Amino acid sequence: MKKKASIITIGGFAGAGKTTLGKLLAKRLGYRFIAPTFKELAKKEGVSLMEFQKMAEKDPRIDRKFDAYIKEEAKRGRCVIATWLAPWMVKNSFKVWVFAPLETRARRLAKRDGISIGAAKKHILAREESNRKRYKKIYGIDIMDYSIFDVCFNTKTFKPKEMVDVIERMIKG
Repeated sequence: MKKKASIITIGGFAGAGKTTLGKLLAKRLGYRFIAPTFKELAKKEGVSLMEFQKMAEKDPRIDRKFDAYIKEEAKRGRCVIATWLAPWMVKNSFKVWVFAPLETRARRLAKRDGISIGAAKKHILAREESNRKRYKKIYGIDIMDYSIFDVCFNTKTFKPKEMVDVIERMIKG
């Protein structure tokens, strides 16, 4: 499958490997890498990530502002955008979904954030449930429906370089 792409969006749940893949892919292609996070916004607001999630559950403007930023960045082209919703927000993009078993994602998150694997699992499941409900309510998006994606990777199985190689072949032919 050959599909020209000046915008590549990568979606996936916490710890799936969006950022790792996105950085490598952007570097390989010479594209900008864009990966704003709710974690960064929470820090700017002086609250925990889960507190910020709760704020977003009550105020849809938080998500809409975040996603409007993604759309604006995408208009400039030649970029890789890695966020939970970027593939749904940026219509004319090459869409990649990354996933991994909960245990794998929890280990990654625990290592990255310096927390226990149990705490990481609890955090992941709480965020997924919160985001699933919010995105359905705000946008009518089912983040469990992967039918929009051009390619999906299990990041427990595929190494980042292997995924980059596949995506590059797909978009360049």
